[in-house]
Amino acid sequence: IPEDVRPRKDQPFYHLLAENMESSYIAYVSQQNLVADDEAGPVDHPAIANLFDQFSDGRYQLRREHRH
Repeated sequence: IPEDVRPRKDQPFYHLLAENMESSYIAYVSQQNLVADDEAGPVDHPAIANLFDQFSDGRYQLRREHRH
């Protein structure tokens, strides 16, 4: 990434389950580049079932084995 558009290092970075019209993928994204998902509906990503039990009241419930 060119230095003039590179994200600052003094912020959180997240692994993000992402999807577009062609595919689903996992992205590593800086907080400054996060955009709210205004649809607030369930996500159709192949990794969802491995991470979460269910989608309820607009939120996913993290599977017990991934809780700290």
